[in-house]
Amino acid sequence: MSSMSSSQSLVERPVTRTPRVVERSRTIALAVILTVQLMLVLDVTVVNIALPQMQEMLHFSQSNLSWVLNAYLLTFGGLLLLGGRMGDLFGRKRLFIGGVMLFTLASLSGGLATSAGWLVAARAAQGIGAALAAPSALALLMTSFPEGPQRNRALGYFTAVSSAGGSIGLILGGMLTAWVSWRWALFVNVPIGIVVVLLASRFIGETARQRGRLDLAGAVASTLGMGTLVYAFIRAGSNGWNDSGAWWAIALAVAILGAFAVIEMRHAQPIMPLHLLADRNRVSAFISVLFTVAAMFGSFFFLTQFLQRVLGYSPVVTGLAFLPMTLSIFAVSRIAPRLIPRLGPQRILIGGASLIVLATLWLTQISISTPYAPAIIVPMILLGAGVGSSFLPLSVIVLSGVPGREAGAASGMLQTMQQVGGALGLSILVTAFGTATRATPARLLVGAAPALRAEIVFTHGLTSVFVLAAVFALLSLVNGVLVLRAPSRSEPATQVVLSE
Repeated sequence: MSSMSSSQSLVERPVTRTPRVVERSRTIALAVILTVQLMLVLDVTVVNIALPQMQEMLHFSQSNLSWVLNAYLLTFGGLLLLGGRMGDLFGRKRLFIGGVMLFTLASLSGGLATSAGWLVAARAAQGIGAALAAPSALALLMTSFPEGPQRNRALGYFTAVSSAGGSIGLILGGMLTAWVSWRWALFVNVPIGIVVVLLASRFIGETARQRGRLDLAGAVASTLGMGTLVYAFIRAGSNGWNDSGAWWAIALAVAILGAFAVIEMRHAQPIMPLHLLADRNRVSAFISVLFTVAAMFGSFFFLTQFLQRVLGYSPVVTGLAFLPMTLSIFAVSRIAPRLIPRLGPQRILIGGASLIVLATLWLTQISISTPYAPAIIVPMILLGAGVGSSFLPLSVIVLSGVPGREAGAASGMLQTMQQVGGALGLSILVTAFGTATRATPARLLVGAAPALRAEIVFTHGLTSVFVLAAVFALLSLVNGVLVLRAPSRSEPATQVVLSE
């Protein structure tokens, strides 16, 4: 009898324990993926508050300072398509871990930088590592959960981290800059990266590889095209629109991006599978992502400078001033997954875009006498709620119906729109800011003390910045109302096998 009981327990034990082991692995894998996504998104803004110190210590010019952000955004956004395709071909776990390792080493190098060129190069290397890791992170999450409530919940966590990461970066950057050094805004990634690599090696399973070859020509063309375009906007912001070099750069960018389109049409295995763009909803969602991120990143960049330069906040206080926005983003991001089954992604997106329009229009009223509360804090909360309620429905629409074999490509396309939207949006807003400050009416400066004139010119430029940010948000809203439709039920993605 005891022998029979023993044999039964040996048979039954794997049945009762395996689901728990798999669920534990799935939970840890999700936590690792979210940690990496937070680290990558956070690094876009964690240096924002440190920019004045970087400018002083490494001798950046005002116009070139934005390259601390753009170097990361451009390589990140420009190489995401290649990173997504490499994950499909060589294994997403391998690319995920390799990208995190490169990102960690580049962070260490950037923290040790002693010149402006060194720091910009390290930021570009960070972007390359992020471009390798990010598409595989989202693809692994996407293929781990079936389409429907389970994937929506996982995407809810992912988008909450992605949306709130920017404002968390401002808070963390402020603390590190004030209490230690701007260098720790980069050094902080090193221990996190080491832990992530160790956990990912143990708890994330590999996906099946596909046969094929890389579209290197497409990757080079897309990166060069976007880099040239952003350079053109930055040059115009610094030298004015009469600068012939800016117009030549725009012409060159258009030619390179046209060549990229031709390459993608002719390549047997393009980094941007054009058939994914045949879906009207997906294209419309990409457009909304582009405009929403453009409005959001510009707001972060210029609000940070306003709080420090005009209100005189310290780096720590500036970071904490963004806490209401962070909490708003996270709270709304957690509610959105529950509303999608009831209201559908289109209605939630329209509501979010409306809040962003309202917030940016409110911020156009900024002046040197504007107090933090309520004139800044209320639009911050509205902006956070708008961003938090926009990204999940957009992600659901973009990834809906994508088969598992193309999860990396679709993830890369989605995140490319996010990063390119941030880079181009920031560059356009920097251009508008430079143009507006040079055209500051003399009547605004009459009778002003010399110490106040710089602040008056600065806030006059902010008015144009937030008007343009409101236009971006309005374009996203119009797109959601007139073009976007609720996605239809489609093929679920292939499931990934989690390691035990």
